[in-house]
Order: sequence, then C-alpha cells, then structure tokens
Amino acid sequence: MTKDPISRRRFLKTSALGGTVAAGATLAAPAVLAQAPIVLKMQSSWPSSDVFQEMAAQYVERVEAMSGGRLKIDLLPAGAVVAAFAVQDACHDGLIDCAHTVPVYWYGKNKAASLFGTGPVFGADANQMIAWLYHGGGYDYYRELTQDVLGLNIVGFLSFGMPAQPLGWFKNEITDASQIAGLKYRTVGLAADLFQSMGASVAQLPGGEIVPAMERGVIDAFEFNNPTSDMRFGAQDVAKNYMLASYHQASESFEYIFNKDKFESLDPDLQAILKYGVESAHLANFAMAMNQYSSDLEKLQKENGVNVKRTPDSVLQSQLDAWDKILPPLMEDPLFAKIVDSQKAWCERVVFYSLQNAPDYKLAYQHYFPNKI
Repeated sequence: MTKDPISRRRFLKTSALGGTVAAGATLAAPAVLAQAPIVLKMQSSWPSSDVFQEMAAQYVERVEAMSGGRLKIDLLPAGAVVAAFAVQDACHDGLIDCAHTVPVYWYGKNKAASLFGTGPVFGADANQMIAWLYHGGGYDYYRELTQDVLGLNIVGFLSFGMPAQPLGWFKNEITDASQIAGLKYRTVGLAADLFQSMGASVAQLPGGEIVPAMERGVIDAFEFNNPTSDMRFGAQDVAKNYMLASYHQASESFEYIFNKDKFESLDPDLQAILKYGVESAHLANFAMAMNQYSSDLEKLQKENGVNVKRTPDSVLQSQLDAWDKILPPLMEDPLFAKIVDSQKAWCERVVFYSLQNAPDYKLAYQHYFPNKI
C-alpha cells in the first residue's frame, strides 16, 4: 500500500512492449509448411470414354482419400504418353510411374503372362482366381515372371475379377463351332492361339481400334470385354449378334503396374496404400460392373435391336477341346507348366467346395422370373 501506484500510461506502455517481444518471438519461430503431395503419373490402356477408365478413377480416388492427400495420381488415357499395349515398358523405363492395364497385353514377351487373366479354364471363376494369387502362390509366380524371367523393374498387383467375357459380336448368330472357322476375329493373348486352333484368323487390336477395323473389313467378328465397353465404342453399329458366355477369357483381372524404384522410394504407409487400395478398388469395380453391364445389356437389346444369345454348350465344349490341343506344347516351358499345375491344383480343391456348396441360382431366378431365360 505504500508503493507508488502504477500509472495507466506506464502499464499500457509496458504491455505494448511485452506484446511486441511476444510477437517477435512468434515471428522468429520457423514456419511449418504443409507437405506438398507426391504426384504419380499413371497411364491406362483404355480410351477416356471407356468404363475401364472410370474404374481406374475409382482406384485413384481411394488412394488420394486414404493418403489424406499426400499421394495424388494423374490418370491419363491410352496414347497420352505411349500406346495402349506399351504401358509395361513405359513403367519399366520410368516414362510413367504406374499403369492400369491387363497382363494379356504383354503376353508377346512370355505366353505365361496370359495365365494371369486369359488362360485355360479349369472350372474357377475370376474371383476364385484372384484368391489363387493370395493363397495359391499366384503372386510368387507373377513376381518370378516379371522380375526374374523378364528382368522388369516393376511391381504389380491384380484386382477386379471380371465377369467371363462374351464370345463376341458376329454378323450371323453362332449356333455351331464350325462357324468360327474362316472368320477374321479380334481377340488377345492365349485366346488368339485358341481361336486359331478353331480355324479363325486372329488380329490382336486395342479396344479403340476394333470398330474402325470392322468397318474397313480388316476383321469380321470380335470380342472385347463387356456390354458397357462394347456399347460405348459402337459395337452395335457394326454387328447385331452378341453371343454371351465363352471359355476364351473367363477369368481376367486388371493389373496395376508401378515402376519399382518409384514405388520403393515412397514411405512404407504410402506403399501400403497403393497396394491395398487395389483391394478396395476390386469391390468398387465389381459393384460398378454389375450395375452398368446389366443396364447396358438391356439397352443393347431394347434400344439398339441387338440379338443377345447365350453361346451354345456345343461351342463351349469345342473351346475346351481346343484348350486341350494348344496346352501341351506350351507346357514345355517349365514356368508355364508350374503355373498351370498350380492353378489346376487350386481349382480342383476350391471349385469342388464352391460347386458342392452353392445352390442352383438359375433355378431360383426362373422361379421368380419365369420365361425370362
């Protein structure tokens, strides 16, 4: 009580100085900047209008969300950097960081590539063959083929067990296997060997080149993949007979390829996001396919006058006989033989369980929707 009171002016002056000092201390602290996202350049093997490009975008969206924006993928369509069939080499060379494609597009380097999507069918569907990758040794064989045998600087993951691909588009309805003989037919991978053994003359073309080739008479029948992709590139404008069900590509899946150096330069959590994002995209792609494929098949019938038929069992049996014919010489390659033997052992066990366990879904469908099939 005896000390001199502090004047209001002196208090404000002191407070102001203190505030200045505090502000100076704040400004002197190092600024913390947000980390710039890592951008990966990905090219697909698909035109920008293809549903497959939308499926690749589902993967891109999930990777960016799971990484909190630390990873971004610049998704480009076929031809943006390299041709559709050249994305694997582009990843190996570092021209692009990653690619969205299918293994069959590089089977020209080694026919065993076709076993990861366009190989013989031992009874399993595409999702059961995805399971083979994880639990039947498939990923070990994939790594051995790409890295040890071919010496490629890539890392790859497979996803989305595609519905079995249709026999294709024809000028006349196919009722007998003899009609395949003499056709100029578009397909890819070991399916080319299969149809050649059935008497067709095969041209291997990217999806975007199919309709122009049909219009010019380079081919007179073809398959690509599914009702949505086929409709979008105008298959219904050059053929009116659409045959569903085939053993030529009954278990294909997408392939996500990464330049190995680029992939391994990323933090472990980002590598995990790229790897397990493939599994997330698997479900997203399948859900989109079930919706789009069924809707567009209906449009092809009702709005485009397409004659949609199921391939006769006699033709399917002829395909199985053709597989039996072309496999023995291919099995002379030790790696090819190892992969086929692994797949057969997997199918014998897994498909037995599946067929024994599954009810007859066709019976249930016909019960509620009589006369539809």
